Amino acid sequence: MTIGSQKDVEALQEIGRIVAFTLNEMKRQAVAGMTTKELDELGGRILHRHGAQSSPMKSFQFPGHTCISVNDEVAHGIPGSRVLQPGDLINIDVCAEKDGYVADTGHSFQLAPYSEPVLRLCHHTHQTMMKVIGSLRHGVKINEIGKIIQQEAKRGGYSVISDLCSHGVGRAVHEWPQIPPVYNKHDPRTLKAGLVVTIEPFLSTGADYVVEQADGWTLRTPDRSFAAQHEHTIIITKDKPIILTVA
Repeated sequence: MTIGSQKDVEALQEIGRIVAFTLNEMKRQAVAGMTTKELDELGGRILHRHGAQSSPMKSFQFPGHTCISVNDEVAHGIPGSRVLQPGDLINIDVCAEKDGYVADTGHSFQLAPYSEPVLRLCHHTHQTMMKVIGSLRHGVKINEIGKIIQQEAKRGGYSVISDLCSHGVGRAVHEWPQIPPVYNKHDPRTLKAGLVVTIEPFLSTGADYVVEQADGWTLRTPDRSFAAQHEHTIIITKDKPIILTVA
């Protein structure tokens, strides 16, 4: 969506705070021995308490309030009976709606005991996201997003998951524009002030694509390599973007 009023900004900031708080609480309470369903139900209760509801559940009948992906699962993991183990790499993605406005956020982290390679992957992916966000403003070409993600992945020794994209958001889960994570010199599109988008790089220790599993949702690397994702919803301005998904 494109911002049309201060009401739009305030409503997006509200749902942005809610999804950020939900994700932070889920991360804080995630422990080895709990199931991904128990962790998801915690997220669902927090959303409900704040008057919000899961957008994927509402719009696509996704079988969970949030997406919880573990280890070589990259995205859209279905919460269920899987028991979290010490050292697991976890990605939580929270996308929710309140009063017709949608915000989307994601975060990858590791349960103790920690390993340097996994922590480095998560940290580098987060730094990549923040570098992209810091470069964006009105008039910047959309293909700069993919260029920076590729440059940062190469610098860190990682692959870019090329079939998972950033996207427009605000009134629905996925809106125009779709934003590829790789550079396309033929893409003439530019960012406009007021545009609401996600920035969500997926960096991998191996594969550069994902494979949909038999459940019709979960996306996994074909070589069992690990991947991390971090995601913020932002508003493009003539200066620095407004990050909406902060608690």
